[in-house]
Amino acid sequence: MRRNKNSEDTMRVSFDLDEVLFVNPATHKTEPKLMFPFNFIFRERLRLGTPELINTLQKMGYEVWVYTSSYRSEFYIKTLFACYGVKFDSIVNAQRHLREVQQKRPNILPQKVPSYYKIKLHIDDETVICSYGREMGFDAYQLDAEDDSWKEKIIARAEEVKRKAALREEAAHGKKLSGKGSVNDSGKPAAKGSEQDAGEEPQA
Repeated sequence: MRRNKNSEDTMRVSFDLDEVLFVNPATHKTEPKLMFPFNFIFRERLRLGTPELINTLQKMGYEVWVYTSSYRSEFYIKTLFACYGVKFDSIVNAQRHLREVQQKRPNILPQKVPSYYKIKLHIDDETVICSYGREMGFDAYQLDAEDDSWKEKIIARAEEVKRKAALREEAAHGKKLSGKGSVNDSGKPAAKGSEQDAGEEPQA
């Protein structure tokens, strides 16, 4: 899978598959069917706008992952989306989740734990998955019904999550700096009780 050079600094967004990117053409607008013989190999239909959204997010600097409880193979998912000009940065299916997240833990974890992979925003159709996002350390966007503006809404949500994360990081960085003590004009740590330390709590 593709990896960005500054992967640790890149925000990750993940999508579920069924009822999110794979939808029923009887209830949702979809991308055109694949040409023969691929339409017989890949029966799933993509929500209209899926390739555009994923490629746009990646151009904006996001990593885009699949995180699904489906047992479809990584090769199958990768090849299907390649037919639409889409290349995910990584794919987590049920097998990988069991192998890397659940492992041999005696307690059963949720079907998806995006925060394990440092995913900041996960798009899913299941209320239960979205409801425990805050508890598990990730933001969630619930998507299932037909929505002509779904692409714009997800981009806006991703930007919001990214902005909040930057503010939290900036605040945490500020706390670290304030905890190191002040510096006087000579470049040396200021003495206790000096103007630079005014209003600060004594360091333990």
